[in-house]
Amino acid sequence: MAKTKGAVVVDEERCKGCNLCAAACPLHVIALSAKRVNRKGYSFARQVADDTCTGCAACAIVCPDGCITVYRAKDN
Repeated sequence: MAKTKGAVVVDEERCKGCNLCAAACPLHVIALSAKRVNRKGYSFARQVADDTCTGCAACAIVCPDGCITVYRAKDN
């Protein structure tokens, strides 16, 4: 059975750092940047665990600003 892998892409400049995406992620794949901020001064979300994402897109669904895109691919 093929395993589904996911990749999270965040539009860092649009992200306001609300942290809803990190709270919604069941596998703790996404978190707010601890040391970097965007041009607006917000800590932005980013993928912190590369091989853990399953592509469920819970983070993208709850993002109020539509900053997150999740790509899914089957890993054979």
